[in-house]
Amino acid sequence: MPGHVSLQFLGATGTVTGSRFLVTAGRARLLVDCGMFQGERALRRRNWAPFPLPATDIDAIVLTHSHLDHVGWLPRLVRQGFAGSVYCSPWTARVAPIVLRDAAHLQEEDARYAATNGHSRHRDPLPLFDSTDAEHAIGLLRPVPFHHEQLVAPGIAVRLNPAGHILGSSIVQVHAGTRTLGFSGDLGRDDHPLLTGPEPAPAVDALVVESTYGNRSHPPRDLERLAAPIRRALARGGVVVIPAFAIDRTEVFLMALRELMSAGRLPQVPVFVDSPMALAAMEVYRQAVREGAPEIRPEIRARSTDPFDPGDLRLVTTAQESMRLNDPSSPCIMLSASGMATGGRVVHHLAHLAPEPRNLILLPGFQVAGTRGRALLDGARSLKMYGEYVPVRAEVAAVDDMSAHADADGLVAWLKSAPTPPRTCYVIHGEPAASAALASRIDGELGWCAVTPRETERVLV
Repeated sequence: MPGHVSLQFLGATGTVTGSRFLVTAGRARLLVDCGMFQGERALRRRNWAPFPLPATDIDAIVLTHSHLDHVGWLPRLVRQGFAGSVYCSPWTARVAPIVLRDAAHLQEEDARYAATNGHSRHRDPLPLFDSTDAEHAIGLLRPVPFHHEQLVAPGIAVRLNPAGHILGSSIVQVHAGTRTLGFSGDLGRDDHPLLTGPEPAPAVDALVVESTYGNRSHPPRDLERLAAPIRRALARGGVVVIPAFAIDRTEVFLMALRELMSAGRLPQVPVFVDSPMALAAMEVYRQAVREGAPEIRPEIRARSTDPFDPGDLRLVTTAQESMRLNDPSSPCIMLSASGMATGGRVVHHLAHLAPEPRNLILLPGFQVAGTRGRALLDGARSLKMYGEYVPVRAEVAAVDDMSAHADADGLVAWLKSAPTPPRTCYVIHGEPAASAALASRIDGELGWCAVTPRETERVLV
């Protein structure tokens, strides 16, 4: 229908991952986010499903931020023929290459491991995408400053505003013909210790909002909740293993440990960061502090010292150094990706350290169903790693108030900040109960039309 604008939900409906939203205005098509599905096997298999339209029919992509469930499918789409521009904020353009290169490396490693150990049904298992695809995708990134309107396709322009979730995260406004759409991306918190809070919600015809914590409230930030289990583990001679998300969570944890150790609330012990991806991301965060990135809190930019050094920070760069950490000689704290223990070096550490009762596994942030992190959170007494089951005898603790996502109250407050209500608010990026709960609150408290869309559903804006 000429002149009509439509929105199609190609991911992140009924689940937290796989963010992909297609905006069509006339013959122009814009994809908002290009994320991977994560978690249970049925979800991960959807990464192999063909895209519902030819990749060459997409004019451009705009990214809300650089987490894998928002950018990780981009190399796959490039492999299928997409060659347009990928627009994002300047700091997302610096962080996303780290995420995409790491994702390609893990895909290649998994394929090699499956081929070597016979864990695949395929005679010659292939990666979802490879490093060449990732480099091609990185070459398409086009940074757009915050608050600048950028024409991205015939009749479609975008504007990015800070979202306060991770460095570079953006609220996306799309102007398509006579219609406007808003996408929260992953929305941050006003009390993030490193980043400024999200800017107000835009005035749009259709607003798409995440609901990761749509049915939960974060407790007030209290570093004692973090300190207490760590203190217990160190006092009994244990090792603290933190499956930390490489982007932002590692930095926030290091800032918290620095504060606790400098105040004498935790003993000074070595703090290891064992993740090539986290080390690369930390350098970008340090650059953002030094260069005065607008998302960094002014009080952090004003410091003359490294905000991420707790006192005895040790950066693990080689695989040999990482392997030595599986049998540490004294109590220590170890931050290692991935944040839900789905892959990376932390899996090796869990395989060696989870059976020992004196150790502590500390889980930060949201844990998607079907991941090892979620299994630990739900009380699993064993984990399957590298084809074998490993007993879990270590203490397991979760720290919900370290999450980088707005909670239900924060999401509603952000929605209230919109100058005018949208015609429709679409609630996505949450497990079904969380999305339904947030939609109910939006309807009841704001009086808006709130909808939890179906997978592949297409609506007119």
